[in-house]
Amino acid sequence: MSVTRTPGPPEVLEAEWETHRPAVFGVAYRLLGSVADAEDVAQDVWLRAAGADLRGIGDLRAWLVTVAARRSYDILKSARVRRETYVGPWLPAPLLTGPDASEAVLVDESVGSAMLLVMEELSPPERVAFILHDVFGIEFGRIADVLDTSGPAARQLASRARRKVAAARPSAPRASRAERERLLAAFRAAYEAGDLAGLVRLLHPEAVYVTDGGGRIGTARRVVHGGARIARLMVGLLLRWRSDRIDLVEVGGEPALVHRRAGRVFSVDTVEIEDGLITAYRRVLNPEKIAHV
Repeated sequence: MSVTRTPGPPEVLEAEWETHRPAVFGVAYRLLGSVADAEDVAQDVWLRAAGADLRGIGDLRAWLVTVAARRSYDILKSARVRRETYVGPWLPAPLLTGPDASEAVLVDESVGSAMLLVMEELSPPERVAFILHDVFGIEFGRIADVLDTSGPAARQLASRARRKVAAARPSAPRASRAERERLLAAFRAAYEAGDLAGLVRLLHPEAVYVTDGGGRIGTARRVVHGGARIARLMVGLLLRWRSDRIDLVEVGGEPALVHRRAGRVFSVDTVEIEDGLITAYRRVLNPEKIAHV
């Protein structure tokens, strides 16, 4: 992204912006769960920074992240209303985070689909306070400015959010990356072969299957429960949704599957694993959410 240099207050140099852009994009994505909205926020922050007098700013990263959070907070409040009319289950837009990803982002557990869904259960102020403080290390004084509240109130919001997040996390140790890759590769092989018994063995008996078509594609509009039932459903969908190619990729810092048909991405699937079994299988098919993949 180029900058037209004009006389007057110093602008953000392009090199500085590229250094901090992942954090700007990252905070917006974590707050909104949308790649498109996060890109729009990053563009808004760049335009504001490029035209601002930044001579008195000591911590440029914190300033940029705070500006991004304030813009995201405004969007988040209106998004909560829009999601009440969303057709079927809502899932966050998948973000490629591997070496071939188009968007660099600070990768950790907080960009995984499981955590983003936990974030949906928080109020917008709780979500902002938690992400800014616990993920980005922003001081509560700055967070208070974003939320138009006091420092102690911002601290309390973050604390309340932290308790809710801790309560929602599984008690079992998180599966290693190697185990997740192995299990997902085995699932792909069984799925491609239409191996019903193989799929049942890989799914937890109380697993859930969630599909997000946004009303654009015919999908289950309710969560499907039960490993055996999910396996039968997926085998039954093979003829209707057969993929030309299924690739193991990284989404939100975790192994995932991308299904392609006629060279185009058809769905992006992420999973949760506990005790060596898949406990949640989430499939995003909404074309608007996977167009960037």
